Amino acid sequence: MADLFDSVEPPRVPLAERMRPRTLDEVAGQRHLLGPGKPLRLAFESGKLHSMILWGPPGVGKTTLARLMAQAFDAEFIALSAVFSGVKDIREAVAQAQAEKARGRHTILFVDEVHRFNKTQQDAFLPYVEQGLVTLIGATTENPSFEVNSALLSRAAVYVLEPLDDEALGELFERALGMCCPDLAFAETARERMIGFADGDARRLMNLIEQIQVAAETAGVGTVTPEFVDEALASKLRRFDKGGEAFYDQISALHKSIRGSNPDAALYWLCRMLDGGADALYLGRRLVRMAVEDVGLADPRALEITLNACATYERLGSPEGELALAEAAIFLACAAKSNAVYNAYNAARKYVAGDVSRPVPIHLRNAPTRLMKELGYGKAYRYAHDEPEAYAAGESYLPDGMAPPGWYRPTPYGLEAKIAAKLEHLRELDERELARRGNDSGKP
Repeated sequence: MADLFDSVEPPRVPLAERMRPRTLDEVAGQRHLLGPGKPLRLAFESGKLHSMILWGPPGVGKTTLARLMAQAFDAEFIALSAVFSGVKDIREAVAQAQAEKARGRHTILFVDEVHRFNKTQQDAFLPYVEQGLVTLIGATTENPSFEVNSALLSRAAVYVLEPLDDEALGELFERALGMCCPDLAFAETARERMIGFADGDARRLMNLIEQIQVAAETAGVGTVTPEFVDEALASKLRRFDKGGEAFYDQISALHKSIRGSNPDAALYWLCRMLDGGADALYLGRRLVRMAVEDVGLADPRALEITLNACATYERLGSPEGELALAEAAIFLACAAKSNAVYNAYNAARKYVAGDVSRPVPIHLRNAPTRLMKELGYGKAYRYAHDEPEAYAAGESYLPDGMAPPGWYRPTPYGLEAKIAAKLEHLRELDERELARRGNDSGKP
């Protein structure tokens, strides 16, 4: 009698796995590493294994290169995922490597998402890497300078992989169609749309093709149009990790675009981050920071506008509130720029942190009690509003013996140009008053 499950088809291997390169020449993109005479090509051709960190976004070939390295050197390939593995798994991998060594075979230990291992777990690799028991190949989407222990990093070469460009993705697209759906036609604009949705990620492109194939078979469609692509692909989020390298790179680009007075670039990065799922209020808070750090008193309206944009978003939500953030970003980009407040604040903080605790001058102290008044607190204080131009010329407000530091230096831009002129006028009044006192003290 036939087994009930004899007719059940085995699960189909995903297209991304079927498309995995079998040779180095089949790897798409990464010409800066794999082209003739380039670093990784030379590593393969040298006949000498070395530990390495492969740093790059998802779907650019990190795992594939590690597997090809093991194949090229006829080495045992042990793969760990830092997301699911712990020290116990590392010990088991080491034991397996020792067994392979006894059989005369070297081991490549591949650790995916190596940055997710903590310091103790990363340190566990060190003795085995130093002994030459294993060659470590770590894959990471995060900057290894921040996420990988310096001791481990010093024992490994770092290779930076880049997102696949449209040409490389186009080659993969044609190969994938020939493998999984040769009878399905794609309009050129539909092909471009899917490559755009892949966002430099080969694995994502393969998954999108499989989704389109199933959707086309279900709908009885023979030619895929861009409209069909939009309908079939419910999710088209960009590659974006809210806590990762791409996130902070894009925040940096937004900040520098505003600082550089380019409203179009500011809008582009703002929309990129919103499209990628960034918290809109987080972006609003960053805009507030830019208002005080890069616009400052050159245009004090910047702070008010950015705060109002955050409040507007809180009231309206998405998508209406995002327009207020866009307005704030454009205003900041177009506003006069000054980092004078930012520089003055940082200079003052640094000075205070390294200085002694200077006492408040007697004339600036408050005197709410009779004893304080008898001790001279507040004596000889000059009330500025009672002075000409509401300014007590020649008065000192710094601790005794402290020279004027000149931390705040207004720029000649926007409102700060007027602030600079006023401060210069007040300095002139000070000089006149001090000169007058000098003349008075010299009288017989």
